[in-house]
Amino acid sequence: MANTYTQIYIQIVFAVKGRQNLITKENREELHKLITGIVSNRNQKLFAVFAMPDHVHILVSMNPTLSVSDLVRDIKAGSSKFINEKGWIKGKFNWQEGYGAFSYSKSSVDSVVKYILNQEEHHKKKTFREEYLDFMSKFEIEYDSKYLFEWIED
Repeated sequence: MANTYTQIYIQIVFAVKGRQNLITKENREELHKLITGIVSNRNQKLFAVFAMPDHVHILVSMNPTLSVSDLVRDIKAGSSKFINEKGWIKGKFNWQEGYGAFSYSKSSVDSVVKYILNQEEHHKKKTFREEYLDFMSKFEIEYDSKYLFEWIED
């Protein structure tokens, strides 16, 4: 639409089904490239992506012609199909239902990028569960714990 100008920064977080550690370091870069391509093909701008063995963080600048849920659906569907076709795991790979989406101001973009790219160090001190619950608290999101990710005891 003409004369429409936006600046919408969203961090997206989603987990492997059952919170299993299925994304290996050897496959991480290939998964990052695939996700980058999906985001780009949907006319969104990727700032950072990092896949831990059991979850993924992505920071994008969203064009309002696409909903966050549609972008996440496309990323999860495309990447799970890719992982299954590559045979990276025994059995069928799936992402868990749902995701977290957290908005940021332009002034926060650099620090969020650094946070995402520093996931390995970050998770030496904090579990994914602790991290995710911190997001829920920081962004003052009301939730019912039974609808959060299926947690495996850390």
